[in-house]
Amino acid sequence: MTGWTWEYEGYEPADERLRESLCTLGNGYFATRGALPECTADDIHYPGTYVAGCYNRLTSDVAGRQVENEDMVNLPNWLPLRFRTVGGSWLTPDTATLLDHRMDLLLASGMLERRTRFDLGEGRVLSVLQQRIVHMADPHLAALRTEFTAEGFSGALEVEALLDAGVTNAGVPRYRELDGRHLTHVQAGTATPDGVWLRCRTRTSDIRVGMAARLVSEEPVIVRNKRPRTTQHTVLSLTEGRTVTVDKIVALHTSRDPAISDPLYAAIDRVGRAPGFDDLLESHFTAWDQLWRRAALDVNGESGRILRLHLFHVLQTLSPHTADLDVGVPARGLHGEAYRGHVFWDELFVLPFLNLHFPEVSRALLRYRHRRLEQARTSALAAGRRGALYPWQSGSDGREETQQLHLNPRSGRWLPDNSRLQFHVGSAIAYNVWQYCEASGDMEFLHAKGAEMLLQIARFWADAAVYDDSLGRHRIKGVVGPDEYHDAYPGASAPGLDDNAYTNVTAAWVLTRTLEVIDALPEPRRRELAERTGLDGGELEQWEDISRTLHVPFHHGVISQFDGYGELAELPWKEYRQRYGDIRRLDRILEAEGDTVNRYQASKQADVLMLGYLFAPAELRGLFRRLGVQLDDDIWHRTVDYYLHRTSHGSTLSGLVHGWVLARARRAEAWKFCQEALQGDIADVQGGTTGEGIHLGAMAGTLDLVQRGLTGLETREGALWLDPVPLPELSSYGFALRYQGHWGVRLRLERGDVDIAVPSSDASPIEVRLPDRTVVVEPGETVRLELPY
Repeated sequence: MTGWTWEYEGYEPADERLRESLCTLGNGYFATRGALPECTADDIHYPGTYVAGCYNRLTSDVAGRQVENEDMVNLPNWLPLRFRTVGGSWLTPDTATLLDHRMDLLLASGMLERRTRFDLGEGRVLSVLQQRIVHMADPHLAALRTEFTAEGFSGALEVEALLDAGVTNAGVPRYRELDGRHLTHVQAGTATPDGVWLRCRTRTSDIRVGMAARLVSEEPVIVRNKRPRTTQHTVLSLTEGRTVTVDKIVALHTSRDPAISDPLYAAIDRVGRAPGFDDLLESHFTAWDQLWRRAALDVNGESGRILRLHLFHVLQTLSPHTADLDVGVPARGLHGEAYRGHVFWDELFVLPFLNLHFPEVSRALLRYRHRRLEQARTSALAAGRRGALYPWQSGSDGREETQQLHLNPRSGRWLPDNSRLQFHVGSAIAYNVWQYCEASGDMEFLHAKGAEMLLQIARFWADAAVYDDSLGRHRIKGVVGPDEYHDAYPGASAPGLDDNAYTNVTAAWVLTRTLEVIDALPEPRRRELAERTGLDGGELEQWEDISRTLHVPFHHGVISQFDGYGELAELPWKEYRQRYGDIRRLDRILEAEGDTVNRYQASKQADVLMLGYLFAPAELRGLFRRLGVQLDDDIWHRTVDYYLHRTSHGSTLSGLVHGWVLARARRAEAWKFCQEALQGDIADVQGGTTGEGIHLGAMAGTLDLVQRGLTGLETREGALWLDPVPLPELSSYGFALRYQGHWGVRLRLERGDVDIAVPSSDASPIEVRLPDRTVVVEPGETVRLELPY
């Protein structure tokens, strides 16, 4: 690794899936995994191309049941380009002898560069250099340049470039019992002497796909169309020491795209008008330069290099192009098929970073949720509730996409999946609405679409809360918290847990914030909202009461994850670590033994401690105070210690949250968990999961750890609040942000000082609040402030 290059030296078949995920190229509209163009899908390689929001629904027979699943579709593969000497076999790293092999992911320019030297025998060597881009300026274009150089021989080289629709969704082994054949009605044809096209459609969602390619070669190109693929063939004349180049330029459209009449026509037209590879590179590089300036993050050393990689993949999944799309935040990016490309609560970890760099993207992602508000209300009604019940997993139309069964690879058994009871996803959406509006100052969104979502989410929580006379408190029953390992009480006949602390506290926060928003609405808008939703004063009084009386359970002087958690058995952690080594997936281990995590005080990931991730210490204390519960530093620190020793970290988000919480508590162990969060994907700490797609929430969360976690940066009450924590391992860092009309505000923290530079503009001054004082920074001004550690 160097600062701006991610390097892989040598060819390691066992590592290919991981490298393909981490070498994915994308632009927010579509992405393609970093598979080698000459390799097809098999147990080693998995090329995949995914368009944001392109889903298809199929029904499969699994374990004697009809199971319906909606998947982000693996679209036709535009990458294939294979080569061989005349009369020889097609050359791949798996079938030929390699003298050298290297992959370089060039972060600054958004390019994947590959260098391979094939040993052809008898002193003959074929050197191959490939450069690949998924264009960041024009989101519908991609290009591949291949340079061939003969060493020790001269002769003919056959080259074939394909567009291949004979693909399926088969990138996740445990899903292979599900139907993955999403494409149908494949047609192929010739557009120009050097251009071909391919079209198809998804089987049930009927999304039409158009793809066109242009092959640029110094030799004639012959086209062979045979469904489900089209092939362009050329024979190059190689002379020893002379480099011969073949360029492949591709355009991709779907019927979901705005401002087109037909995706095939649009693709043919776009690829025909596209300039040559060199000109495409120039505009592509310019677009990446602009992104890096807007999201600049300056951290030294290895941590800085990893953070840059994380930012690169966030921007490839959610770029300014995303602002024009009706899409959510796919938990595994556009990098693979894990979770079937679904949208979870991961936006809770992603939007806080985007808010301060690309607020237009955050707004678009929230509009995805608003468009599905009606479906969320329908889901609440079906559950016997008022308001809006957003799904735990979402896809095209907002209905619940959570699988009914999941496979335990250890036991081979299909088991019920109760994670749809994670109703706290609604609170995550409300939190993101609030955070976006505070950071951007977008009152129009807050007063219109934002207020509508907040109201209906609050209404759901108020209706879900039941009053318990014996406690004199309201309770929320039958839910699952962020710790997915616990979905029922031991021996219970039905799933669900009562009074999950995270769920109840965030529900109280939603009710409180919604009351504030409604009270602050302009009177005409408040009247409109009340008329549209049937809101009355009695309902608001009920919300006020519930927001102050939701039950937060405690045991042994710590916050209980849920009511009864403290009565569960203690797990013999040492014994299980000795027997299994890696026990992150403790649920699978215990189920394979005929046991269940539901019997034990053992959590998958941060649950109660998520409260310390979402809310600054003062705000969290205020929330508990409003609930009539004392939360001082001693109670919180005991709670942190308690769960720290009872968490298996079976999610990449767990290390992130623990690192954040421990840093805010000024604990020496913080850096250990920060490092685990940084290493999550590059070291594949979850054991093979990264090859199925990167963990977008964890990647974005590490960026936000530097941006907000270590700085204590908050955007509230029209000001920037800073309360940095000293972290010896990361004592010097800086970043740029966009805040309420100010572009490129730069903050740099250096030990005990913070520099704040506000670019010249006609915007209002920025008010910066530190724990001991308030400072106003004018546009065009740079100030240095000493921090009160």
